Amino acid sequence: MVAWNSIDLRQVLVMILAGGEGKRLHPLTLERAKPAVPFGGRYRIIDIVLSNFVNSGLTRVKVLTQYKSASLEEHISRVWRLSPLLDNWIEPIPAQQRRGKQWYRGSADAVFQCMHVISDEKPELVCIFGGDHVYKMDVRQMLGYHVDQNADATVAVIPVPKAEATDFGVVEVDERGKIIKFHEKVKNPPTMPGNPNMCLASMGNYLFKTDALVRELEADARIEESAHDFGHDILPRMVAEGREVWAYDFATNVVPGEDEQPQGVGYWRDVGTVDAYWEAQMDLIATHPQFNLYNKRWPIRTGATHDPPAKFVFRDEAQARVGTATESLVSHGCIISGGRIHRSVLSVGCRTNSFSEVVESVLFEGVQIGRYARIRKCIVDKDVEIPQGAEIGYNLEADRQRFSVTEQGVVVIPKRAKLK
Repeated sequence: MVAWNSIDLRQVLVMILAGGEGKRLHPLTLERAKPAVPFGGRYRIIDIVLSNFVNSGLTRVKVLTQYKSASLEEHISRVWRLSPLLDNWIEPIPAQQRRGKQWYRGSADAVFQCMHVISDEKPELVCIFGGDHVYKMDVRQMLGYHVDQNADATVAVIPVPKAEATDFGVVEVDERGKIIKFHEKVKNPPTMPGNPNMCLASMGNYLFKTDALVRELEADARIEESAHDFGHDILPRMVAEGREVWAYDFATNVVPGEDEQPQGVGYWRDVGTVDAYWEAQMDLIATHPQFNLYNKRWPIRTGATHDPPAKFVFRDEAQARVGTATESLVSHGCIISGGRIHRSVLSVGCRTNSFSEVVESVLFEGVQIGRYARIRKCIVDKDVEIPQGAEIGYNLEADRQRFSVTEQGVVVIPKRAKLK
């Protein structure tokens, strides 16, 4: 394989698709874009994606936004300020209707409407990645594979059990790894060569030769019946036309500083539903988490905070008034004031008052838990105050009368909700 360090990374343009509405993640996306949803206490989902590129040495990045993008654009502009002296930048591009009086009609149309960026920068290669998945990836290794295959396009894929593959777009490849067909959420997806139990699911991350990308986008724009989507239209059409479209196996990607995954595949989660999002947060608090926030060689980056350290107060064991947190992430500015936290993730500036209990829950910034309140398996959005003595997550039938409750019993309390 071509060594990634033989590739001029300054000839690679990154375009991150971050304009989706994220309907399945409601109510967390009622007031924010999906990539702007908090994750891991002090991060946002977009921080994870951007960290992969910055850690890979790719620092010429455009983030394409659209749906309720204000907080996302503010976060990128304030936090991700790279050095203009070195011609490094991460910049949001709001939808602008450059190609007519319509907003983005699909992932391919989003890039097509921002074609001016490609013509201005004149890159040799273009990365087009989603902005709303949780994973770690050394993108340089995918670049090396792409160049080695002399591919027009390369699709990142991840091996998944056949029983689970019906929920994904699956690629069919020959023995060399060249894609011969796309299958979108079919009942009997094709398996990967040499392994009848696993299928190759598309991760929604793509690499293109610039000339091939421009050619395909311009052709797609002329097809009225197209959905203008990479996975649904652009890439299947390229395969049908005999173009060089290859699959890059994410299982072969080795992130510096990461222990080998016991299942042989790096961590990747599509946090498209509330249940999947909650599960990914719970993954963080495992004793040996698959998604490790503590790898200094591959840090997840975000803005600095001026909040003070977390504080734990009271040790009145006789009255069960002890400030404790076990198997949890507790962010800056939190005060655990005589409350008990277990298997939970607390964002910046949360407070739990005496005799309260928080179990298997995710608290966003500024959440206050009143005295004697008990919550279990909840996601509590920003600036919510849980009143004294409240119990949430213990009677789901009652909770459904006031809140959104998922199939797996996760209760979501929306942003700034007024509870009594």
